[in-house]
Amino acid sequence: MDIKSVWQDSLGDSLSAINKFTESPEQIEKCVKFSEMLVSTIREGGNLFSCGNGGSHCDAMHFAEEFTGRYRKNRRPIGALALGNPSHVTCVSNDYGFEHIFSRELGGLGRKGDLLIGLSTSGNSQNVINAFTLAKEMEIKTVALLGRNGGKLKELADLAIVIPAETSDRIQEMHIKIIHIAIEAVERKIFPENY
Repeated sequence: MDIKSVWQDSLGDSLSAINKFTESPEQIEKCVKFSEMLVSTIREGGNLFSCGNGGSHCDAMHFAEEFTGRYRKNRRPIGALALGNPSHVTCVSNDYGFEHIFSRELGGLGRKGDLLIGLSTSGNSQNVINAFTLAKEMEIKTVALLGRNGGKLKELADLAIVIPAETSDRIQEMHIKIIHIAIEAVERKIFPENY
């Protein structure tokens, strides 16, 4: 296969994933619910937490910094944190095991009324599962951005958005789109003057 075909096929595959997702009224309603959960958490003084592994960790960080920094225009910062700073990860991994890196941090920082967003292309990341299990005990609401069949997290989450794709790249491409649009929806509700 030549390089041009790789580009054409991959972009076509990505577009197909977007179309499949957007043609489902159920998926759009779940995205609306996600935005509503973000808005209500922020308005009620809760903080947002996010977590994931690898590329999903990068998306979790991206999610948080769009709230604490800025998205399109200046506005007050919103309390958001991607769980998993390096010193914490190495400390907890060494003392308790990698599967506890997110739950230990959430246990120290999270409060009833907060919202946890977990990203996992398989839905079976044990450290995210542990964080969601603890979140339920702490009365922290949960949203899972998943892929494939949703894995174990699909049943644990208060709201699960499952991307109907099989490869991590296509799933993560949809996750970042969902993140960006959710943030825009939040800003349009809370900071309408920015639009």
